[in-house]
Amino acid sequence: MLKSKEDLNQEIDWIVALAGNPNTGKSTVFNALTGLNQHTGNWPGKTVLKAEGTYAYGGYNYLLIDLPGTYSLFANSLEEQVARDYICFEQPDVSLIVTDATCLARHLNLVLQVLEITDKVVVCVNLLDEATRKGIQVNLEALSCELGVPVVGTTARDGVGLEELKETIALVAQRVICPQPRVISYDREIEGAIAELLPHLNVEAYPNLNKRWLALRLLEGDPSIFDYIKTPEAINEVLVKPVWAEG
Repeated sequence: MLKSKEDLNQEIDWIVALAGNPNTGKSTVFNALTGLNQHTGNWPGKTVLKAEGTYAYGGYNYLLIDLPGTYSLFANSLEEQVARDYICFEQPDVSLIVTDATCLARHLNLVLQVLEITDKVVVCVNLLDEATRKGIQVNLEALSCELGVPVVGTTARDGVGLEELKETIALVAQRVICPQPRVISYDREIEGAIAELLPHLNVEAYPNLNKRWLALRLLEGDPSIFDYIKTPEAINEVLVKPVWAEG
């Protein structure tokens, strides 16, 4: 089991998960926020590097967990599974997703997947200086409206935007800002299967777990989810393979 707030020093007020694709400047954001207050090791039982660090802001102490860089949360690799499991089952106070302003569309896939798990999200559009040099302008306000969550622009290596980023994280952690992520609609067959499955999901151990996200993963036949979730025996056979599979 990964660390929860109860397992940590009581001086920690909020836990922030840091996610993003590789090569987005995620490590730069991590280093800029935490400075020398860092610790590295491996995730429990995993050969995947774990980095965590702390920083103080507004009278509160924040623990920043640097998740492995991933392109998705579909658990196709050990890194993806570690990142997914932490956001989903450890339920950090804020999930901070770092994206690259020079190729933003490519990074929104991960953003949308995280938004299906939790609404406590802040999107960091990093490398704004590189985007400007390439003639790319990012409308941060419009992107925030489209996603339904706060979006902050940064050039982390120069410290640009970091104070606004800290403030936004604080406001989401304290629920002063309550994001309302855009809900992705699937075709009629999938939406029907989701609606049929939702009433049968037993998630008492994870009362804040997004049942819609869980239903989608089960319908895909993701076996790793069963490590955490128990479902009624009556529907287990249905969940072994996708609902749209042959037969």
